[in-house]
Amino acid sequence: MDPREIIKLLTEVQAGRLSPAEAQERLQHLPFENLGFAHVDHHRHLRQGFPEVVFAAGKSLEQLQAILTALIRRSPQILVTRLEAAPAQQLQEIFPGAVYHPAAQVLTFGLDQAGDRGKGLILVISAGTSDLPVAEEARITAQIMGNRVEAIHDVGVAGLHRLLAYKEKLTAAAVFIVVAGMEGALPSVIGGLVPRPVIAVPTSIGYGASFGGLAALLGMLNSCASNVAVVNIDNGFGAGYIAALINRRD
Repeated sequence: MDPREIIKLLTEVQAGRLSPAEAQERLQHLPFENLGFAHVDHHRHLRQGFPEVVFAAGKSLEQLQAILTALIRRSPQILVTRLEAAPAQQLQEIFPGAVYHPAAQVLTFGLDQAGDRGKGLILVISAGTSDLPVAEEARITAQIMGNRVEAIHDVGVAGLHRLLAYKEKLTAAAVFIVVAGMEGALPSVIGGLVPRPVIAVPTSIGYGASFGGLAALLGMLNSCASNVAVVNIDNGFGAGYIAALINRRD
């Protein structure tokens, strides 16, 4: 349940349209629901502003189905991350309202109803096309959390003129998510151009000496741009979530 639903529920009880027993029945699974193999956190929307996100890797189809069944009863928006195509197709057959985003490997419920509750635009920028999956995970995460999000792809430092062609978008954005592999230089460049928070996301894309994204991670952590903060390697979800919190109106 989100805070608006709680207020509506209490208002209905106050007005006599709903009995206390009926209200208690709707609230009985707060703060969590024990499924045996998982404790589904129905209180998270009240605490943090967005329902529990399901990390699909390592979970069976049956486990995912049970968790989603529990969440759907109480959450208008649901996000499942790191979900491969085969189980995603099976889940879509079970839950017709689910939408799979193959590039990002995420499954969403209610994305088109998330609206825009943010202060401004979140701009996702990726250095290369190979960084697209992580960038898309960040974009969809920020969008389902109720933000206006746009993306610019393949504008890395090997051809910096491509980035400078988007000067108007750089000026308009309130928060930046910058995704890059290789040496991870792009967030520093953007950090030096804009007076806004820049969330840097290193990816595991690169040749041997990139060490699976470690080179990009260390480069971003050592950025001389003071408005750059860094999440873990390939953590597009974390970047999108943090950007949404920064951009939240209340």
